[in-house]
Amino acid sequence: MRTLVVDDEPIARQILIDELEDLPKVEVAGEAANGKQALLKIAELKPDLVFLDLQMPVMSGFEVIQNLQKAPPPVIVIVTAFDPHAICAFEAGAVDYLLKPVASSRLKAAVARVEQLLQHPQAAAEELARLTSTTAFVNPHPARKIVGRKDREYHLLDPDEVLAFQAEREVVWIVTARQRLLATQPLHTLDIRLGGDRFRRVHRNAIINVDHVRTIKSLSSQRWLLTLSNSLQFIVSKRQAHSIRGLLEQ
Repeated sequence: MRTLVVDDEPIARQILIDELEDLPKVEVAGEAANGKQALLKIAELKPDLVFLDLQMPVMSGFEVIQNLQKAPPPVIVIVTAFDPHAICAFEAGAVDYLLKPVASSRLKAAVARVEQLLQHPQAAAEELARLTSTTAFVNPHPARKIVGRKDREYHLLDPDEVLAFQAEREVVWIVTARQRLLATQPLHTLDIRLGGDRFRRVHRNAIINVDHVRTIKSLSSQRWLLTLSNSLQFIVSKRQAHSIRGLLEQ
């Protein structure tokens, strides 16, 4: 089975590759560090099987699945460090999912399941179709925890701890009163997951927690300056000005 390993963490990627290379029926054809690379590698290498991390910069695992165009498609096995909502969703549609750190016994079981599935191409295509439709909603429930990363540690935050999310190119920061953590999902995915009364998109590069807004200053009829509880300031884009006017009317 020609296999592609996709993970933004080099060490995690190498550990999985080493484990796979010990399995006689698996050929590791390549690796990718983000979703965009994954799509290019899938088109180039035409793998039978893709081990796909969910939380990655540039393009998430969710987006990779939704943008797959290869026919017949590769079989997808989800790999995740911590995402209970994703696990619940993918149990209904994924071929399999693995929790990091990946246990050898679980990896062997996943590969065996994929091997059986590849003998029936129509079934593999149906599995991917179910998986694609499942990812359309990502997570239909409000987030109970927000996951941030610092070095190799994952931090579980309550939503009220988060003051804002700030995007700097492909990197998204979670801003709390005490520190900044790397987000495990892109900004637009967070916007979908967290959208509602508490978290508001104020700019294409920022989402703020309205409970931490301390002052709102009008710069013009369509420009607003927000100051949060930690004195961090954001200028609201014209496109999002209606959202802030709504706060003043509450």
